[in-house]
Amino acid sequence: MRIKICGMSEQRLVDHAAGLGVDMCGLIFYPPSPRNVTPFHAASLDTHGMARVGVFVEQGPDETARIAEEARLDLVQLHGRQGPEFAAVIPPERTIRVLWPKRYGDLASLQADIDRLADLCGILLLDAGMGSGMTLDWAALAELRFPKPWFLSGGLGPENIGRALSLLSPDGLDLNSKLESAPGRKDAGLMSAAVRAAGRMPASA
Repeated sequence: MRIKICGMSEQRLVDHAAGLGVDMCGLIFYPPSPRNVTPFHAASLDTHGMARVGVFVEQGPDETARIAEEARLDLVQLHGRQGPEFAAVIPPERTIRVLWPKRYGDLASLQADIDRLADLCGILLLDAGMGSGMTLDWAALAELRFPKPWFLSGGLGPENIGRALSLLSPDGLDLNSKLESAPGRKDAGLMSAAVRAAGRMPASA
C-alpha cells in the first residue's frame, strides 16, 4: 500500500516524509487553499524520489500541463469536473481522478462514475472534501468495485487509519489536514504517527 502526503510546502517536512518512506508528495495548485504553492516553489522542492503529484481544481488542460512541466510533476490529481479532454495533453496513466462519495445519492451512481472514469486515469481516489478533515462512511464503501488502483482520503490521521483499514483495502492512503498543527502547517510528529498507524514505519524510525 502506498502513502501520499498532500499539501506539502516546506523542504524540511518533505525531507521528513521521504525519510519515513512516503511514496508520494502532494503539491496543491489552488490559490484559496492554505496549502497552495506556486509552480516555482514546487519545482524548488527536492522530493528525494517520492512521486511528485500536483493537485488541480480549476485549471484547464493546457494550464495544468504547463504547471506540470514547470513544477516537475510526475502525476496530476484532478479535483474538479475536468472532462475527458485532459487525456489529450496528460496521459491517463499520469492522472489521478477524484470522486466525492457524499455527492452521490446511492452507491450505484458512484459505481457508475468509477467505471466511467477508469479509462481516463491510472489511479482513482475517494475523498470527503479537499483538506476539510471530514471522513467518509468507510463501511458503506466496502461494496464498491475498482477497475483501477484506488486511494482513500478524507480526514485520515493517526487516530483512525487503523479503523479505516479494518473496513477497506485501498491501494493507497492520501493524508493531509489531520497531519497538521494548523491549516497548511504539517507536523513531523503527526506524520510519523500516521505512517506508523498505516504499518509503514521503517524499522530505523
